[in-house]
Amino acid sequence: MGYLRTGELARRAGVNVETLHFYERKGLLPEPPRRASGYREYPAESVRLIRFIKRAQELGFSLNEIHELLALRVRPGVTCAQVRERAERKSAEVRRKIADLKAIERALRKLTASCSGRGPVAICPVLEYLEGDML
Repeated sequence: MGYLRTGELARRAGVNVETLHFYERKGLLPEPPRRASGYREYPAESVRLIRFIKRAQELGFSLNEIHELLALRVRPGVTCAQVRERAERKSAEVRRKIADLKAIERALRKLTASCSGRGPVAICPVLEYLEGDML
């Protein structure tokens, strides 16, 4: 098994060095042993771990949720169904967020449709709405 220094690990995993240290502080990436020179030496499999974390983040998982997923990977007796259930919960959360964003978009479209873009700013319907003078 090989070891990688911080910069090499960051490069291979596609993150910056600060991200590695952040993951360490959050407990997602185990703090590696250090050489006598003080340099960190990460096990080569850390690349896969960091890619796992990044992919989970891309899917919307929070760092706490990622920590749980990582724990499930090594906990005896855990089934794929338990992991699936977490993915289903995240999917439902994403659907709720999309619905919320669509409602915001509809409100913004209605608001911008009410504004001709002409006239003084003192009677701008967008600003009046934001100030609470228009319902």
